[in-house]
Amino acid sequence: METPTATHSPVAVVQGEPFIELPHDLYIPPDALEVFLETFEGPLDLLLYLIRKQNLDILDIPIAEVTRQYMSYIELMQMARLELASEYLLMAAMLAEIKSRMLLPRPTEEEDEEDPRAELVRRLQEYERYRKAADELDQRPRVGREIHVALVAPVAKTLARPQPHVALPELLDAFRRVLERAQLYRHHHVLRERLSVRERMTHILARINSEKFVRFEELFNPQEGRFGVVVTFIAVLELLKEALLVVVQQEPFAPIHVKAAA
Repeated sequence: METPTATHSPVAVVQGEPFIELPHDLYIPPDALEVFLETFEGPLDLLLYLIRKQNLDILDIPIAEVTRQYMSYIELMQMARLELASEYLLMAAMLAEIKSRMLLPRPTEEEDEEDPRAELVRRLQEYERYRKAADELDQRPRVGREIHVALVAPVAKTLARPQPHVALPELLDAFRRVLERAQLYRHHHVLRERLSVRERMTHILARINSEKFVRFEELFNPQEGRFGVVVTFIAVLELLKEALLVVVQQEPFAPIHVKAAA
């Protein structure tokens, strides 16, 4: 019974062909892989991070422990990208100086010397104030990021309001109301004078003009009775037929007005 051969997973696949091991003549440039540390914006930012991470008092910094942690970050950044370590090395030298000064014997009471950490604490406090102010400004709404201004130019458009068309049913309805008013008046004359439609047309044109509208009901005289208002209505229809009258109504069920044609 044959033992199965061990299979190795390929380290890479190039154009569909798997490679079990790297070629011996493979050349990898030194800058082929770069790691960018964007967590810290400078040596003070890194130092403040180490202090806050350990819940240390910024006014009583244990220089030895902070310096040890700081140098470990410096070594990591040197392996990642050497250009980033220049300004951090300056801070490392300052921490080493402060550490060495604190190892020296303390002066007597007559020789009151300032704490070697005082200047570093002042710079850290000032940096922390500016950082908080920058964070507060960054959290405020910003035009182009959270707020987008929308500019919409209004469209200048003049809307013409057409006059409603007056149909024959509207005229008949108005005439019906006139008849109802005419029924309220009764004549006791036995003889009725003859009324001419043509004469009533002339009478209507004499009462109206082309500049001012007159209510449709004002053309009728209810005291003439049913016969008189019928003759007047026929005269109005004849004038409309000959295009001598203009009838308008502002909206449905609104009063009807007439005037002479221009």
